[in-house]
Amino acid sequence: MVKTGKWIAKHRVIILTLCILLFIPSVLGMAATKINYDLLSYLPKSLETVEGQDILVDEYGMGAFSMVVVEDMELKDVQKLEEKISEIPHVKDVLWYDDVTDISLPVDMIPEDLRTAFFNGDATMMLALFDDTTSSDNSMDAVTQMRKVVGKQCFISGMTGIVTDIKNISLKELPIYVVIATILSFLVLELTGTSFLVPVFFLISIGAAILYNLGSNVFLGQISYITQALTAVLQLGVTMDYSIFLLNSYEENKRRFPGEKERAMGHAIANTFKSVVGSSVTTVAGFVALCFMTFALGKDLGIVMAKGVVIGVLCCVTLLPSLILIFDKAIEKTQHKPLISKVDKPSAFITKHYRLWILLFLVLLFPAVYGNNHTKIYYNIAQSLPDTLPGNIANEKLAEDFEMSNIHMVLMDSGMDAKAKRKMLDEIDQVKGVKWTLGMDSLFGPMIPDSMIPDDVKSMLKSDNYELAFVCSEYESATPKVNKQIAQIDKIVKEADKDAMVIGEAPLMKDLEDVTDVDLKTVNVISILAIFIIIFFVFKSALLPVILVAVIEFAIFINMAIPFYQGTSLPFVASIVIGTIQLGATVDYAILMTSRYQKERLRGKTKMEAISIAHKTSMLSIVSSGLSFFAATFGVALYSQVDMIGSICTLLARGAVISMLVVILLLPAMFMIFDKLIIKTTFGKNPELKALKERSKHHEQK
Repeated sequence: MVKTGKWIAKHRVIILTLCILLFIPSVLGMAATKINYDLLSYLPKSLETVEGQDILVDEYGMGAFSMVVVEDMELKDVQKLEEKISEIPHVKDVLWYDDVTDISLPVDMIPEDLRTAFFNGDATMMLALFDDTTSSDNSMDAVTQMRKVVGKQCFISGMTGIVTDIKNISLKELPIYVVIATILSFLVLELTGTSFLVPVFFLISIGAAILYNLGSNVFLGQISYITQALTAVLQLGVTMDYSIFLLNSYEENKRRFPGEKERAMGHAIANTFKSVVGSSVTTVAGFVALCFMTFALGKDLGIVMAKGVVIGVLCCVTLLPSLILIFDKAIEKTQHKPLISKVDKPSAFITKHYRLWILLFLVLLFPAVYGNNHTKIYYNIAQSLPDTLPGNIANEKLAEDFEMSNIHMVLMDSGMDAKAKRKMLDEIDQVKGVKWTLGMDSLFGPMIPDSMIPDDVKSMLKSDNYELAFVCSEYESATPKVNKQIAQIDKIVKEADKDAMVIGEAPLMKDLEDVTDVDLKTVNVISILAIFIIIFFVFKSALLPVILVAVIEFAIFINMAIPFYQGTSLPFVASIVIGTIQLGATVDYAILMTSRYQKERLRGKTKMEAISIAHKTSMLSIVSSGLSFFAATFGVALYSQVDMIGSICTLLARGAVISMLVVILLLPAMFMIFDKLIIKTTFGKNPELKALKERSKHHEQK
C-alpha cells in the first residue's frame, strides 16, 4: 500500500485534474436523478393497499385525489370554478353535486346523502381526481395550478397537496442545509485544528465526495427527499474523521522523513487507508442494516450513505493528499496552536474516578431504557410540516367546515349484487367515526338503470372489473381511532366481497405503522449483530464487542429517552434510522480507545497504565470527531421546518455528543472493571497475548 501511496503523492496534479473533471458527470447525474417526495410510495408492493392504488391507475386512470373546500361562494361561481379545475392538465375529473342534479335545485331539496357529502352551511366540497399517482410531477403540477386558480376562498387538501408542500419546502431549504453544515464544521475544524487553511481542503475533499455520491445516484433512478437532504450532512459528519487522521499521519511522517514530503505522504496514505478501512466498515455496516427494512426508504438511505462512506474514503486517500501536497507551503504558513492541545489533567481525573462513572451509569440506566421504550412515535406525514403550509391549512378547513379528516375508498367487484352492496355500505355507515358513504346508489338510487347514469360519472365510479365507493371519516390519519375504524370497515367489506379492498391515505398509513414497527426491531438486531461480529474479529475478543456495543447502545437509549421526558413525539423515520446510524458512526470512538488500550496491554503495560495512555491519546480525537458530527447536524436541526429531517438531525447531533461523553467517561471504567475477563476472553496465537495471560494468571495466584 505504501507504493500506491507514493504513486498518488507523485501524480497529485493528474489526480486533482481527474477529480475536477469528474464534477461534470456528477452534476449531470445529480440533475438527472428524480427526487421522490412521497414516503408512502416506499411501502412494499405486496400490501393490499398498495395493490389497490395500482388498480385505481390501471382501471380508472386515477392515481390520487384532493378534496377542495370552497367557502362563501355562489353555486354558479362554484360551478365555473369546477370547470376551470377540470381544464387543468392531469385533473381527470371533478366530482360535485352538479354531476347528479341541476344546481337550480335548492340545497334543501337535495337528497340527504348528497347534501351531507357536498354541503355544510356556506361551505361546499368537491373531489378533484388526478390521472397520475400521488407524488408524480403531473399530480403535483396539477395541485400547484389549482392553487393559482382557486383563490383565497378555496382550500385544497389531500396527500398530493402535502407532498407538493414537502417538495416546495425541501427545494427551498436544501441548499441552506449544506451552507449551515459547512460553516459550523469549518468553525469546529478551525478551533480544534492546527492550520487556518487545512479545514478548507478538508471541506473541498468531502464536498467533492458528496457531489460524486449524489451524481452516482442516477443509477438508482430516484432517491427520497429525506435521503437527498441528509446525504451531505451525514457524509460530512461521518467522514470528517478520515481527513483528520490523514493529516495527523502526514505530520508524523514528515518528522520521520524530513525534507521528503512525497515519501511522508505515501506512508500517510498507506497508514490512513488501513486505519480508515477498519473504522469505516462499522459505519458502512450500520447503513447496510437499513437495507433489510421492508419499508424501501431504508434501502434508499442505506445504499446512498454506504456508497457515500466508501467514496469518502477514496477521496480521503486520493484527492485530499493531492490538495495538501500542492498547497503544503501555504498550509505551513497558516499554522496556529490548537485551542485544546493537552488533555492530561481531565484524562487523569476521569480514569482515577472511574467508580463515579459506573455509579452514574447505574443511576441513568433504568430511566434511559424506560424512556427509550416509551418515546411516542407519530406516522402522520402531514404532522411533520408547519401548520402554516397550504396543505395543512386545507386539512384544518376540511375538519372545521365538514368535521371530516379522511376519505377512504372501497374497491369492490363491479358485478356485486346491488342488495349486498347496499347492505355493506349501510353497515359501514354505522361504524363509529364514519360520516357518510358515497357510491353509485347514493348518487342515483338503486332503481336508476346504468343506461341513465351520465358516462362521466359512471367512468369515475365504475370500471369493467371494479366499482368504487367513498367513505368519509371524522378521524385523522395515523391515529388509533382511524386504525380501529379501518379494521372494522375492512371486516365488513371482506364479508360482502372477499376480494374487495379498503384503500386510501389512512389505510396506507396504517400499513406504514405496521411495517415500520417490525422494521425497527429487525434493523436494530441486524446492525448490532453486524457490528458485534466486526468488533469480534478486529479485536479477537469475545467480551470487547459486548462492552463496546453496550456502551454505544446506552448512549442511544439516553438519546431516544430525552423526547419522552420532554413530552415530544418523533416521526417514525427518525426512530428507525437513529439507532443504526448512531451505532455505526460513533462506535468508532470506542474502537479508537479500545485499540490503544489493547495495544498497550499487549506491550506489557499494567491495567491502569494501558487505560491511562489509551484515554489520554484518544480523548482529543474523540472530542474532535464528536464535535464535527455535532456541527454538521446541529444547525440543520435548528433550521429545518420539515420535522422528518429536523428530528433526525437533532437526534444525530445530540447522539454524537452523548456517545462522545459516554465513551470518554464510561468506557475506561468498563476496562478497569472487566480487564481480567477481557484478557481471558481474548484469543490469538501471538506471543504478546500469551505473555499477558501468563502475567495475569500469575498476578491472580499472588
